[in-house]
Amino acid sequence: MGEDKALLPFGAHATLSEYQLHKLSKIFSHVFISCKNSNKFDFDASYIEDTVTKSYAPTAAFLAIFEQLQCERFFAISVDAPFIGETIIQKLIKEDKEEFDATIAKSPNGIEPLCGIYHKSLYPYFQKMQENNEHRLTQLLLQRNTHFISFDEQEAFLNLNRPNDYKEALQLLKS
Repeated sequence: MGEDKALLPFGAHATLSEYQLHKLSKIFSHVFISCKNSNKFDFDASYIEDTVTKSYAPTAAFLAIFEQLQCERFFAISVDAPFIGETIIQKLIKEDKEEFDATIAKSPNGIEPLCGIYHKSLYPYFQKMQENNEHRLTQLLLQRNTHFISFDEQEAFLNLNRPNDYKEALQLLKS
């Protein structure tokens, strides 16, 4: 993208992070923003900072989340996937069971590792991945007891990786 996606303006919000926070706060009683340094944000939120690792990989963030929240599971969504809505999230929650290691969305494009529920049973695997500098979430999910939930909506999983994706998202938001 060439700049910090989390800080891009989106909709009626000053940043994509605020947009996601606002949307998710309507679904969950507690919403946290995982980041390296919360000083880059100029709005109030609950932050989970990963100050231990230099890696920007989700594995490092997931370790920090489990360590700081001491939770059995959490829902994770990427900041740059603004169209994943309540219907998708609620289906993932409904389909999640204690015996799974994760419950993850699968779009027409494939596995969406940053849209799903991660269980504490994965914590030692995240530790090992971090130690080995291995960060392929999809590989881990395929090796563990992961429940994949298929969705037909391709637009919902639009990921803002390039400037053209961002422009497309702004157009979709207007329509």
